[in-house]
Amino acid sequence: MQKRTFKTAVMVVHDLAATAAAVVLTFVFRFQDGALAERLHALPLLLPPFLAYAGLIYAWFRLYRTKWRFASLPDLAGIVRAASVTALTLLVLDYVLVSSNLYGFYFFGKVAIALYWVLQIFLLGGPRLAFRYLKYARSRQSQARGATTPTLLLGRGADIEIVLRAIESGSVKRLSPKGILSPRADEAGQMMRGVPVLGGFRDLEQVVADLANRGLPVRRLVATPSALAPESEPDDLIARARRLGLPLARVTSLGEGMRDAELAPLEIEDLLLRPTVAIDRPRLERFLAGARVVVTGGGGSIGAEICARAVAFGASALLVIENSEPALHAVLNGPALLHAEAEVEGALADIRDRERLHAILRDFRPTYVFHAAALKQVPYLERDWAEGIKTNVFGSINVADATVAAGARALVMISTDKAIEPVSQLGVTKRFAEMVAQALDAERSGPAATRLIAVRFGNVLGSAGSVVPVFKAQIARGGPVTVTHAEMVRYFMTVREASDLVLTAASHADAEGRGDAGDQRAAVYVLKMGQPVRIRDLAERMIRLAGFEPGEEIEIQVTGARPGERLNEILFAKEEPRVALAGIEGVMAAKPVFADRTVLAGWTERLREAVTRGDRAAAEAVFEEAIPDFRNRAGAVPNTTPESIAPSAQAAEAATA
Repeated sequence: MQKRTFKTAVMVVHDLAATAAAVVLTFVFRFQDGALAERLHALPLLLPPFLAYAGLIYAWFRLYRTKWRFASLPDLAGIVRAASVTALTLLVLDYVLVSSNLYGFYFFGKVAIALYWVLQIFLLGGPRLAFRYLKYARSRQSQARGATTPTLLLGRGADIEIVLRAIESGSVKRLSPKGILSPRADEAGQMMRGVPVLGGFRDLEQVVADLANRGLPVRRLVATPSALAPESEPDDLIARARRLGLPLARVTSLGEGMRDAELAPLEIEDLLLRPTVAIDRPRLERFLAGARVVVTGGGGSIGAEICARAVAFGASALLVIENSEPALHAVLNGPALLHAEAEVEGALADIRDRERLHAILRDFRPTYVFHAAALKQVPYLERDWAEGIKTNVFGSINVADATVAAGARALVMISTDKAIEPVSQLGVTKRFAEMVAQALDAERSGPAATRLIAVRFGNVLGSAGSVVPVFKAQIARGGPVTVTHAEMVRYFMTVREASDLVLTAASHADAEGRGDAGDQRAAVYVLKMGQPVRIRDLAERMIRLAGFEPGEEIEIQVTGARPGERLNEILFAKEEPRVALAGIEGVMAAKPVFADRTVLAGWTERLREAVTRGDRAAAEAVFEEAIPDFRNRAGAVPNTTPESIAPSAQAAEAATA
């Protein structure tokens, strides 16, 4: 943080010195003898206020948002606009104030002001472009010395150019691009930053052979996001790369604009999803700018990504609460938080510890709290049911009460699509926690009231317990791949998309207002996850992507549904009235359905007694009373076909469109 502040100060000093130099040089070039001496004599009086004004103009046009090594045409356009405003200001002052009231003649004159405008643009933009060129030349030399792996880049021109810039800047190292393959036929034969486009993806084998004959054997393929889009037929691309024995990596980015671009091995998960929803970045930047954010369960997959996105969108301070020391250490020392500009700290704490939680939040004074801590594995919670109640119910109540006591603007509770018509301990404990949050939210009104909402979504690729890594491990062992039910379907989304949409839902809840009509506000948000995927189809595709034939080389076994599992997931309860979200992509919402706070307190106390006695039947009796559609039958799978779930998902999305 201090380093960036120093660099910004240096840029400000440079620009003010350049402004002073532009004014002095304008006088020297335009005037002579007595006219020049008179104007230079007046400079100590006129120059300081003009420099202060110019500094404000430069800040207004955000000339310091970009490092000089990344100076580009938008930055030059900002310089032109800023110089135009200062020149226009001089013109108005010279013709309206100075010439008529002070000197009786034009202090600058039109020609001098035009000359100043040119000099100002040159002195502000020239050093930036020169610095960028020097960095570019140095990085090209360094890249040429360190480029050890002949590589083919795959993707459309816009993506490829960004990757080439990353290679030149040193963000991506040890690659020597020898050619480009593009899915667009009109790009064939072009040159992109000195690298030729040699053909399309179907020309891969021929291009590799031609380069080998020229003494340039390709050792690596790098795919950009456009190369992995469905229309580019990425499955065929992977098959071709496997036949050639070439490793295929994908381009990822830890930052924005690919300036911190990195390479990662191409995972099967990268090919399993629909296109992700476009995120409204300015909305999230406005929402989180300067906010103090707490994330419980910040060491988990969703919690860690919410932490990373919060600081990326401008949170000023982040507190990660985690009861696992290794998980807390891992997230705090990850690149997203380790190099964040925000103030980042962690706390070892269990959300079951009510006093500790209240003390932590009281001291931190959060703006927003994201409650991701939970026990989530269905089979374990079916066996260890009391632990699920302690964490998912009592722990969530502790978080909600501590958030309200700390005066935060909002609590966002991460829930699950399994909470609707629950058949598992996971689903029913999460649904009960939602009801508690809704009851608290309905009680609170006024501009300073804390909002409490829940966000539901389905399976996240890459998270702990996801079926995809299980299938990958089974395929690596040669099978069999185990599917619990032939007709089971699930929703899938990436951890990045889920986290961004959670923040989007939170921004809507925060902006929705804190009026008196608590029952009219959205209380439950559901992420749009596209169409559900049949798990058997998922297994078959993963086997084919690994280069095997399902049923022949790798067997698929149906093992039977486990306790607490069902065939499909449901987006909304039948009684939940939908809420239209204007201008919000990827998120649906419903109004609250909750019990009286006194009744909820009674149910909670009965749950505590049941847990203390180890009486599961008593606990389930409470859940059945609180949530009438709870059906906890060991091994019971609702008789719902996958064909029936897709239309219901479409209907739910259409209802809130």
